[in-house]
Formats: sequence, C-alpha cells, structure tokens
Amino acid sequence: MSSGSSCAEVNFEGDPLDLLVVAPHPDDAEISVGGVIASAVSAGRRVGVLELTDGEPTPRGSVERRASETAASTQVLGLAWRDNLGLPNRSLQADLVARRGLAEVFRLTQPGVILAPYWEDAHPDHVAASRLVDDARFWSKLTRTDMAGDPFWPPRLYHYFSIHLRIHPRPSFVFDISDHIDTKMRAIDCYESQVIEGRSTEFPTLLDDIRDRSRYWGWTIGQSYGEPLISREEIGVGAFEAIC
Repeated sequence: MSSGSSCAEVNFEGDPLDLLVVAPHPDDAEISVGGVIASAVSAGRRVGVLELTDGEPTPRGSVERRASETAASTQVLGLAWRDNLGLPNRSLQADLVARRGLAEVFRLTQPGVILAPYWEDAHPDHVAASRLVDDARFWSKLTRTDMAGDPFWPPRLYHYFSIHLRIHPRPSFVFDISDHIDTKMRAIDCYESQVIEGRSTEFPTLLDDIRDRSRYWGWTIGQSYGEPLISREEIGVGAFEAIC
C-alpha cells in the first residue's frame, strides 16, 4: 500500500489475536521481536503484525519489493494476519487520522497483547509510532463513536527496542527466544534490500549485530538468546514457575 495522508483500509476476519506487533516499517517487527513472534506462533497463538508505513523510499527498496519481502517473512513466521495502515513514511505523525485508523485495528483484532516501539529514539517515525499506539489504545475503548469494531481496551502493552540511539534502557523482562533464533534470522534475511544489499560484508555485519544483541540479552537471563521488553505498568505473576 502506498503512503498518503489518510489510513488505508484494513481487512480482518477470524478470531481475536493473542499478540499484535505494531511496527513503523516493514522489518522492524522481525528485527526487534522476531523471536517472540516465532515463539508465540509455535505455541499455537494467533499472531499479527501491522506496519504503519510501507517504509519507502529507501536506497535499494521499492514499494513492490518491500511488499514481496514482507510476504516472504510472513510465511517464515507463520503469522495469522498482517496488514499495512498506509501512513506516510519519514513523516509519520500521531495525529487524529492515524489515531482513529489504529484504534479501529485494535477494535477489530482485539489483541490480548500489543507490542509497540520504545518511546525514545533518534528516528522520528519510531517515536511517533510509540505515541500513536498509546493514543489509539485509549481511543479503542470509546463508546458512542462511528469507529469500526466494538469498544475494546487492549489489556497488555509492552514496548520493544527498535532503537538507533546507542542507549541501554533497562527492560522489565527478557523473553527467552533460544529455540527460535534461527526462525528470527530467516525472517530477517527475507529483507534483502534492507539488511544485505549495499551493506558491508566485513565482520560485524548488520546481521551479526542483530544476532549478537539477541545473544547479549539471552546472556542477561542465563539463556542462549533473548529479546527485551518494557512495561510502563506493573506485571502480575500468578505462578511460581513464572519467576524461576
């Protein structure tokens, strides 16, 4: 879908999603939480990804090529649903039009968990996307409105690290993706125009960096690979096994 000043029409059918990842651009979800996605799908959960923009223009991409790469990654991950809100790349804004469009997605998909970008970054689209998710989450529950779908308050919102700044926020928890790192990397490999072509082939490559960051976060929890997530709200635990 091409960029524009209004939201693209999003189609959704079927049961509510267990997990919805909101990503500013194609490949952000895979790079940041591809392991969480693969783990959830492996456990039989219904997982969806919504890109806010088509990610173009880029030096070696095109709208058509990015769509093809995204479709390939979707197959690797086994997603139940994926769509694009068609908002403008490079000038994403958390405005009322975008808020309404994303709130309607939340009302239609009714996800149990939403993953959104961390709120601090050098990339304005990532910062805007984080704010937009917060705003749309609130609007999603409104009554007496002509928005599509039923009023719905997404119960869990966690933020993932899709960060260009060299900062090190402290996560609320680290998700063990040790059994799913290969699926994550295969999904990222689908985005050749962004992560392979035109990139240095000398160590460390971009793909080395991505894998090594997962290795680092795995090390922090005594596992092989991990992905960090942050919650502004307290996280409830109901079983001793969850803290072991």
